[in-house]
Amino acid sequence: MSRVRAQIAESLNRRVLSLSPLHGGCVARVFRVGLGSGPGDGPRDGPRDEQDLVVKLDSGTDPKLDREAFMLGVLRDAGVRVPEVVHAEPGVLAMEHIENDGRHSHAGEAELGRIVAALHGHSSDRYGLDRDTLIGPLDQPNAWSNDWASFYADRRLAPMADRAEERRALPPGCRGRLAEIGSAMHELIPHPNPPALIHGDLWSGNVLWASGTPAALIDPAVYYADAEIELAFIDLMGGMGPPFWKSYNERRAIDDGFWRSRCGLYQLYPLLVHAALFGGGYGGSVDRIARRLLAG
Repeated sequence: MSRVRAQIAESLNRRVLSLSPLHGGCVARVFRVGLGSGPGDGPRDGPRDEQDLVVKLDSGTDPKLDREAFMLGVLRDAGVRVPEVVHAEPGVLAMEHIENDGRHSHAGEAELGRIVAALHGHSSDRYGLDRDTLIGPLDQPNAWSNDWASFYADRRLAPMADRAEERRALPPGCRGRLAEIGSAMHELIPHPNPPALIHGDLWSGNVLWASGTPAALIDPAVYYADAEIELAFIDLMGGMGPPFWKSYNERRAIDDGFWRSRCGLYQLYPLLVHAALFGGGYGGSVDRIARRLLAG
């Protein structure tokens, strides 16, 4: 831990008064850090003008924590409560620490429905974003497009299917079935919704819950999309009960066709992400949905 302490002190030019590991995702090591007011490392005598932060460190060969800082800024500009970024560089991200206890409530889930609906109210004239983003540690290409069906096929399903195939996480023939789905995407999504800003990786674990309410959102994977892909992700990951869906639907009506057919289509992407990262049974889930979609 002394090396970690020294790295944080050098990057932030602040004294590290306390340091403890936090549970993190698959991108970086995460720490809760108490910083003093002046430069240097280690506790010292005298007043403790302490600032409490969360610091992520990525010591890999291609760190991209600055992209996470950018994505948090996109959400903040859209009016979403996120941790304030204090310092960002590819290998180090320091953010405000927001107290949280993980406790949900029906009222809190309804409030999250309002927050997500308001986020989806931010629109653009095209799908994508002006720079590439990440989902977990994986690249998300975001070159702008006027055509959502092509964007989903070419910038989401195909690249992630290739990653999952390289990992040998897909059953035999699955990659070909996904290619068939990509070719039929305009038939599967004949009337997409207008571009909406999405969080992109929204499940209960990426919500900081405090006393039953959503205090902030974290770990985004933002871009402008058909908002149904966000709803499919939330449904897949679970953790949101009827109060969330009722609250969201009151503000942005969910088309019946989403539940009949497109929910599974959009769940292919997060399942492919999980297959590319973790292997396991995710590839089988991808193949079952692909077979069902091709069977009509």
